[in-house]
Amino acid sequence: MQHDNDELADLQRQHWQRTYTDHPGMYGEQPSGPAVHAADIFRARGVKDVLELGAGHGRDALYFAREGFSVQATDFSRTGLDQLNRAARTQDVAERVTTVAHDVREPLPLPDASADAVFAHMLLCMALSTQEIHTLVREVRRVLRPGGTFVYTVRHTADAHYGAGMAHGDDIYEHGGFAVHFFPRHLVDSLAEGWTLNEVHAFEEGELPRRLWRVTQTRS
Repeated sequence: MQHDNDELADLQRQHWQRTYTDHPGMYGEQPSGPAVHAADIFRARGVKDVLELGAGHGRDALYFAREGFSVQATDFSRTGLDQLNRAARTQDVAERVTTVAHDVREPLPLPDASADAVFAHMLLCMALSTQEIHTLVREVRRVLRPGGTFVYTVRHTADAHYGAGMAHGDDIYEHGGFAVHFFPRHLVDSLAEGWTLNEVHAFEEGELPRRLWRVTQTRS
């Protein structure tokens, strides 16, 4: 099973590299709705530095930087991060943005209790097993300072693509080349054990539309 997971992850990495190469800036320059919401939460809580997981070509990381936060943006696509760095220089926010090529199946590249906040838009629902997701959230907790905030979004099992396409097990389905781990509600709740769960907000995004949860939880 682990071999299958590794193979799927490698194929998805190659797929995203090709996608960012063929469609630079594919998500546009405007921030996602969850990033705008997260910035308001971070500002109200006195956050200064944000770790973004799965930053892609950087529309949300760049927004956080324009809003005055220091941002460390990670992604496993170097192509996406190269686009992010070029845009940061163009927007005069390069001094507030650092990028790190990183696979979230590996330990996060930060010391313990070193980040005020972590943001991840649809990163946790990529081709990660349930075990890998739990390990990642433990890593997020490790790098957050006490009282730090974690805002993430995931597609869930009421989404139209749940159960469609190629099944990989563990609620992972591949559709149009993109593999998604669709979250049941009990997975959200289990990831919040030992945290303060502030909000689970249902919303829709895109033309399908994709159905997601925006989750906010605080390190106790």
